Amino acid sequence: MSVIPLVFTSGWASGINAYAVVLLLGLFGATGVSDEVPAALQRTDVLIVAGVLFLCEAVADKIPYVDSVWDTAHTVIRPVAGAVVAALLAGESGSLPELAAGAIGGSTALMSHLVKAGTRMAVNTSPEPFSNIGMSVAEDLGVAGVITFAIFNPVAAAVIAAVLLVLGIVTVLFLASRIRRFLRRRAQRREERRLAGTGSP
Repeated sequence: MSVIPLVFTSGWASGINAYAVVLLLGLFGATGVSDEVPAALQRTDVLIVAGVLFLCEAVADKIPYVDSVWDTAHTVIRPVAGAVVAALLAGESGSLPELAAGAIGGSTALMSHLVKAGTRMAVNTSPEPFSNIGMSVAEDLGVAGVITFAIFNPVAAAVIAAVLLVLGIVTVLFLASRIRRFLRRRAQRREERRLAGTGSP
C-alpha cells in the first residue's frame, strides 16, 4: 500500500495542472531521480506533448475568463489524467490494484479541479487581471513543489495535498456567492449576444 500517498498527491496535482504532473514525473524518471516513475511517462513523445500542453495552459491560465473556459474544457481531461497516472504508478509498484489506484487518483483530481475552477470563477469577478496571474503562478509553483516533495517524502506530501484540498473546498464554499454572481453575469452576457445576433430589441 506504499504507493497510496503518491497516488493521492498526483491526483490532487492533476486536478490543478495535469500536464505539469506528467511532465515533472516523466523528467524525474528519465533523469534517474526516481525509480518509481512508470516507463510510459518517461517516453520522449509523452514529455514533448506534456511540455507543449503545459506551456499552453501556462498562458491560458493567466487570462481572465479564458482560464474558466480552459477549466471547463478540462473537467473531464484532468480527472482522467489523474486516474491514468495513478494506475500507472500502481502498476509500477505492484502494491495496489490499478483499478483502485485509478479511482483514488481520478476522484481526487476531480475534487481539486472543481476547487480550482470554482476559485477561478470567484477571482474573475475582480476587474483587474493581476489576481489571475498571481493565482496561476501560485498553483504552478504549488504543483511543482508538492510533486517534487512527493518523490522524496510521499507521506508528508500527501498530508500537505490533503490539507490544501480541504482548505480549497472551504474557500470555494466561502466564495460561493461571488461564483453565483459570476455565472449570472456570464449568462446575461450570453443572452445579450444572442439578442443582438437576432436583432431583437
